[in-house]
Amino acid sequence: MKDLLLGASYIPRAFGQLLRPGTRRYVLLPILVNVLVFIGLFWLAADQFAALLAAWLPDPSAYSGEGAWNGFMRGLLSILAWLFWPIFVLAAGILMFYSFTVVANLLGSPFNGMLAARLERELSGGRQPPELPGQGIALEAAVSVATELRKLAYFALLALPLLALSAVLFFVPVVNLLIPFLWAAYGGWVMALEYMDYPMANHGYRFAEERALLRRRRGLAFGFGLGLLAMTLVPVLNLLAMPTGVIAATWLWHERLRAQSAG
Repeated sequence: MKDLLLGASYIPRAFGQLLRPGTRRYVLLPILVNVLVFIGLFWLAADQFAALLAAWLPDPSAYSGEGAWNGFMRGLLSILAWLFWPIFVLAAGILMFYSFTVVANLLGSPFNGMLAARLERELSGGRQPPELPGQGIALEAAVSVATELRKLAYFALLALPLLALSAVLFFVPVVNLLIPFLWAAYGGWVMALEYMDYPMANHGYRFAEERALLRRRRGLAFGFGLGLLAMTLVPVLNLLAMPTGVIAATWLWHERLRAQSAG
């Protein structure tokens, strides 16, 4: 329990440091990129939805004649068009809310490694992580995105047995109450792996090695991951979850895990 609370305590600590000079650009630029991408996707989806409605719903002007039937059809089509748009906005909002963290991590991955390195240089008195960097920005960005895709594939595979178990437990009274807790544990572990990767990868750790080290400090990792998971579930705050996670992970690595990994 002590490690669980200790891991979670890094989230509010990191949140208070988001706009410090030197880290501000690594925080604001990825958020701006993600917001612009989601605005563009929403505009594109709305345009396609309007075209779909135009194709599937008859034009009310086709019932411009006199008579009760024409009046009824004009009213019905107007009501349907009015109803479909709020449903679209609600569905798009829910999809954006739940997909924001995934997309943000994918688009922000090149910035996250740099933020972790920048912060660790400050924490270690100017010493640079040994693996950083000897390659161009474009290549580094490509490697970061490829790494992020590999992590997403691992997380998806990890979810498959949990999905199967949840499907079985769903039909077992009382025991099915465990399902949300199982998924919370999954989310906490995923968050820990996702963000601890940035400072650890800067030191040359492979993903399998990162998992092995975090298993040795499972309570610390789960506390950190669950604290960050809670932040992603709060609207507006979830916009800041990614840089908060990178800063918290870097502190956690520097203060708690780095010495243990060397030993």
